[in-house]
Amino acid sequence: MEEGRGFPLIWLYGYIGKAVMSEAGYDREFLRKIANYLFELLIFFDDDGTVRHANEVVLSTLMYQDLDELNNISDVFPTLFYKEGDKMMCREDMDGHVVSTVAYRSNNTCFEVEARFIKDLIKVDGAPDKTRHACVVEDISARERLSREISKARESSEDFVKTRDEFVANVTHELRTPVNGILGNIQELMGAERDNNKLYTMEMIEKSCNDMNALINNILDFSKLQAGKFQMEDREFSLKSMIDYVRSNHINKIHEKGLDFFVTVAPDIPDKLIGDELRLEQILNNLLSNAIKFTTVGKIMLEVVETARVGNRVELFFMVMDTGIGIADHDMDKLFKGFSQVDASISRKYGGTGLGLNISKQLVNLMGGDISVDSTAGKGSTFTFSVWLNLPDGADTAAEEYHKATPVFSSMASESGDADAGMEYGSAENREEIDKRLMKLALCIEMDTWEKAEMFADAVKQLTLGAPKEITQTALKLKMAIQKENREKATQLIDTLKKLLNS
Repeated sequence: MEEGRGFPLIWLYGYIGKAVMSEAGYDREFLRKIANYLFELLIFFDDDGTVRHANEVVLSTLMYQDLDELNNISDVFPTLFYKEGDKMMCREDMDGHVVSTVAYRSNNTCFEVEARFIKDLIKVDGAPDKTRHACVVEDISARERLSREISKARESSEDFVKTRDEFVANVTHELRTPVNGILGNIQELMGAERDNNKLYTMEMIEKSCNDMNALINNILDFSKLQAGKFQMEDREFSLKSMIDYVRSNHINKIHEKGLDFFVTVAPDIPDKLIGDELRLEQILNNLLSNAIKFTTVGKIMLEVVETARVGNRVELFFMVMDTGIGIADHDMDKLFKGFSQVDASISRKYGGTGLGLNISKQLVNLMGGDISVDSTAGKGSTFTFSVWLNLPDGADTAAEEYHKATPVFSSMASESGDADAGMEYGSAENREEIDKRLMKLALCIEMDTWEKAEMFADAVKQLTLGAPKEITQTALKLKMAIQKENREKATQLIDTLKKLLNS
């Protein structure tokens, strides 16, 4: 019996005992009635085990016609009590403790119970040799039966999951073999083919094989993640090389669609990091692939900033922004679910299984971060996620050379060259500059001068470097909202940023 349930009842049983077994001035009939309404079995007995009183639940549960048929407590609990002289002895100290045991009915069948025994509850006429005992019993047979059924169902479920995982692993392995065989042969034929029509057909076959491999990998990853068998492989990698590789995977497709592509990495992020580079690439590839898939005009942006550092661990915050079809508010909850897309027509028009974002969310969680989306139907989407990575021993904490040497890494200039020069976050000068630029930014939004607004937004972002991550992330989201010319969202983020700065 649970302590929270049983303890208050003990006092009630105490009063009932006094009313039943003494001549104190209690309304015994009233308290007897209360006892009979209890769900628990209530038994009072003497030192020799003689049962003096029991509520009606005892009689109905133990199948006795009346109290006279229930002679001794040992009839109910033969495994707990034994006779020694004139006294009924317990096989163990049970006073006040919850005992899991079995109770016997009059027909010698038994059932599982939890019982609490209390001695010295009432003494008749103050005589110590007339100590009474009480026993409160709860029938747990149904609960134990249910527990065993649940345990059996859990074992069956685990067996099913194991079989399913083995099946998925085997099937995906077997599928890879013919798909890669087709892919290798097609690529070999493409090198020798000169007929443009045939070459076009081969390119379609090659693309289909690559798509099939991507689907196989997603299904296998999803299965491993669901089974909790996914292992992260942390090793040292170069942020520069990783971003360049991700960019090269998508730049041709972006140019084919006539879109602009901007990548910005904060200069203070170390280039050498320790983490699962392959899975970080997978997250970025999923988000950028979706951005390209659902964007026909405009631009796609990837931005990375450092939002926290604790010891040798650093938190990076990624933003992937597009000006595509966007997502309606009522469809947001479908985004990160497995095998789910916001609209069935999306799958027919653009393809995909709906696993990419679900896998990305689980991978981000495994890296100690979280992923979210901010979107407006018809105006594009901004996916943001954070991950925790480790710094190698003796790591260089700056990446300015990379920032300067790589043309794809760009950053909008501030309104003036010295807007944020030598200005530490939190200083009076810094706060004054942030307030000024937020005021000018709000004015630019009102006047629809978005190019100038973007300059002020970038200045605010630079001025909040070193701020708590909520402020840094809000400033970054503000810049993205300005770049998408989303007036409502930008105004909302300005208000949020002001509140954070003043809190």
